Amino acid sequence: MDRAPHQNRPAVIDIHDVTVAYHRKPVLWDIDLAIAEPSLVAVLGPNGAGKSTLVKAVLGLVPLVSGEVKVLGERISRERKLIGYVPQRESVDWDFPVTVLDVVLMGTYGRLGWFRRPGKSERQSAMECLERVGLAPLAHQQIGQLSGGQQQRAFLARALAQDAVLYFMDEPMAGVDAATERVIFGLLRELHSLGKTVVVVHHDLRTVPTYFDDVILLNRRLVAYGKVETTFTTENLRKTYGGQLAALEIAAEAVQASARE
Repeated sequence: MDRAPHQNRPAVIDIHDVTVAYHRKPVLWDIDLAIAEPSLVAVLGPNGAGKSTLVKAVLGLVPLVSGEVKVLGERISRERKLIGYVPQRESVDWDFPVTVLDVVLMGTYGRLGWFRRPGKSERQSAMECLERVGLAPLAHQQIGQLSGGQQQRAFLARALAQDAVLYFMDEPMAGVDAATERVIFGLLRELHSLGKTVVVVHHDLRTVPTYFDDVILLNRRLVAYGKVETTFTTENLRKTYGGQLAALEIAAEAVQASARE
């Protein structure tokens, strides 16, 4: 794999020899890859493969045993305000007493700093982001009163309000209905058209050829990374998912559908 960024520009994400362990047990081994250009990237792998851990490692949310991560040529601590993050729904305290609008306004904090509060322009921007995800009428509801799909839309609106360069989304389609999935992927495509990079931990192999440009296939180690048309193959998926027959059958269907398009 060619790890050198194109045209001497720094890679959007450069992960070099990264190993991560929990309680001295490695969960990611020697991950080495570079996303050189803006792209829509799916992170795929079986349960326990380290997909969410990879995202957290790039974000600096878990310590590295070895290796380094750079974003836009810099350490994450210098570029954090350029990164948006939509976590798994299970990791959020939905009982916290904040409104939907409050959640979206959190996306503006990186630009404001510690000592400024969101003002009229930030509130207007937040409402525009809610409009884009179809939640403007629910702006003043408590976040826990929303359905699962609506909560995902609210966190996507928060990421939009941040106006980031790089977005990470951890299973944003889990438990959402078809309408919400279409809204989310429509916005991801829009972000990509604006030169953004979006990295999505994803579980539905059938939709990969439809929605994504690149794939990262992961099972504690990096199995493969590259364009969907050359990397999302039955052989690579077999290496990734091992003997999980159901997953391989779904993968074969997706690969065949992609080949027919």
